[in-house]
Formats: sequence, structure tokens, C-alpha cells
Amino acid sequence: MPTGAASGPSRDCPLCPRLVGLRLSLREQHPAWFNAPVPSFGDPAARLVIVGLAPGLNGANRTGRPFTGDYAGDLLYRTLLKLGLATGEYRADPQDSLTLVGCLITNAVRCLPPANKPLPEEIAACRPFLTGQLDALPSARAIVALGRIAHESVVRSRGGRLKDYPFGHGAPHTLPGGLRLFDSYHCSRYNTNTGRLTETMFVEVMTAARDFALA
Repeated sequence: MPTGAASGPSRDCPLCPRLVGLRLSLREQHPAWFNAPVPSFGDPAARLVIVGLAPGLNGANRTGRPFTGDYAGDLLYRTLLKLGLATGEYRADPQDSLTLVGCLITNAVRCLPPANKPLPEEIAACRPFLTGQLDALPSARAIVALGRIAHESVVRSRGGRLKDYPFGHGAPHTLPGGLRLFDSYHCSRYNTNTGRLTETMFVEVMTAARDFALA
């Protein structure tokens, strides 16, 4: 496991050459943007962990906070506020008054990948940071994985075999060690625009995960 895995990668993490190249290019194009591995955000005593895929170009890669500044964040944070897992106001700005309560958000891949598609070796290289983050949350009871890549990375981070934990929206799984995993399609604009994921479907999964985590 890389040094500092529990706290996340360094700002200039060198592990994935393709992602480093994109990061450096964007630092030249947009010097005011965050343009670095995006740290987790939320309650250090979280009982519920939400795992996304990777930062979005104009979302977390720009703002430095997971799901902040893009459509997926609008739906996610609206849902967290509705379910009592957040307080304050979400304004797509890390300086807003939003605070997470009992939950924490992280990503399977901490750096922006080209076309939002990390390569298998990039996912594997970043997995120790996910493992370290989960290990650092002793109160965690449940995880929501947003999409198949997040699901698979969570399963592998807990020592599970993918064939024993097939991804399926709304499917719950008990992982090695006892954590409960809830699957959801990613709350991206593509999935909601095509009807693959409705807000009702998303709220149902998040409610089930919240109720288990806080029981």
C-alpha cells in the first residue's frame, strides 16, 4: 500500500502517467482550478460511505470537492439533504455551508481520467487509497457504490471476489468483514437523461443504505 494511503494521494501523485499528463496540461490551461487528486469529503465518524467513479472535469477536478460543480452533485447532495445526511446549503462551491452528517464521499479513482474512463491499471493503482480510506472509518457500516467500477473497486478493496458480488442497481451485498454494500447506477446526467436512473430510484437506494447504516 502506498505511503499515506489512509490520507489519500499527494497533490502530485505520480502513480498513473496518463492521468499525470492530463493533470499537468490542465494546470497550464486552468491554473485557478484544483487539478489534483481530490480528497474525500465528509464526516470522519461516518457510518455511511458513498464511493463514486472519479472527479469530473468541471466538477471535482475544478472545485476540489467530490461531486461539487456538476449535475451528479446536484442530485447527490439534494438527496443527502433530503435524507438528513447533510446540513447547510449546497451551492456547487466548496466554500458553501454544506456539511455531511454521518456520511463521507470518496472516489474509486482520485484523479480526473480522460473522457471519464479510467484504465484498469489506473483503477488498481488508486485502490490502496480507497482501502486506506475505508480502513480509517471504524464506524462505517454501509457503502453505496455509484456504478460498476466503484462497485468492483469496493469489493476488491475488501478482499472479495467479483463473481460472488454481481453489480445490480438496488442490490445489497454483505462484504468480507461485515460491511453492507448497496449498488446504484451512477447519478450522472447521462443515466438520468436516458431514464436508466430516476431520482426516485436513487433516493430509494440511498434511503435503504442510510437506514442500515444508522440503525
